[in-house]
Amino acid sequence: MRLFVDGLFIKVSGVTSEEDALMAIGLGANAVSFDFLPSERRVEPAFAHDIIRRLPPEAWSVGRFRQELPTRVVEVANTLGLRAVELEGPLPAGDVAYIAERVPTVIRVVDDPVGESADGVDYLQSPRDPSRLDEVLGELPRVPRPLIVAGELTVDEVSQVVQHYAVWGVDVGRSVESAAGVKDPALLGDFIANARWAETNAYVERPVE
Repeated sequence: MRLFVDGLFIKVSGVTSEEDALMAIGLGANAVSFDFLPSERRVEPAFAHDIIRRLPPEAWSVGRFRQELPTRVVEVANTLGLRAVELEGPLPAGDVAYIAERVPTVIRVVDDPVGESADGVDYLQSPRDPSRLDEVLGELPRVPRPLIVAGELTVDEVSQVVQHYAVWGVDVGRSVESAAGVKDPALLGDFIANARWAETNAYVERPVE
């Protein structure tokens, strides 16, 4: 299910504290994402649940999973009340369909947003590898679902991307951190401000969902 978002969708990934979650939403992000996969920013579902309960109702809470059992993804998503799940890594189409039938919204991270199946998926997200960014943006008109651009965009890059390409949303994580999992208020604030400025001053018509 696609959810209404007024304007550019901004997701802050790898959130590890309530302070950073509330700061991100307060600065103008639409969503915060929690790592439920092996990473420096991994948090336990119970810990994330305490943070999600304190988010304002308009904020998206997203759980990031990689090659997890579909039953486990659904269990965590519904127990925590996640607005969306973000799925990474190879997954059989049947697993994606199983999850999509049981959670509100599915974001699929794919290496090739044009060539890979988008069945059962609400939104696609580009790889976090910065070296793939130009390739993904070049294929944007052919992407079959609204696209969230990752690629560890910097404060300066996000304005260029949003201003010149018809992306639905952007994702940011490491590039606005002072340490692993710790968001820098100045960097995050500048990132969101630049993205919103570029949205208002875009040279392209942004997709509306």
